[in-house]
Amino acid sequence: MQILEMPFLMTLTRGPAWENSQSLRTQVEWNEHAAFMDDLVASGFVALGGPIKDASDALLIESAEDGTAIRATLAPDPPHRSGVLEVPRIRRWTLLLDSQSTRS
Repeated sequence: MQILEMPFLMTLTRGPAWENSQSLRTQVEWNEHAAFMDDLVASGFVALGGPIKDASDALLIESAEDGTAIRATLAPDPPHRSGVLEVPRIRRWTLLLDSQSTRS
């Protein structure tokens, strides 16, 4: 894994349009969301991400200039526009430990 220059931790959570009777993968616009997120991984914007087991949140590790850039990048994602998903918290992360690092 490549070391991120400007790492952020972002929590992604269920929004007001989330349908509680549906599973994660059967939510409205899931396929569009998955394709959108795959593109963000391919571009290097998202380093890691996925749902937190036994929680209604997901955690993403991203590389960006600031929280505003993260929100702007996620704005076109269909579930964000429709309120199925929300981003309640974005935090700057200081990465000190990395088993994949080649730094000395």
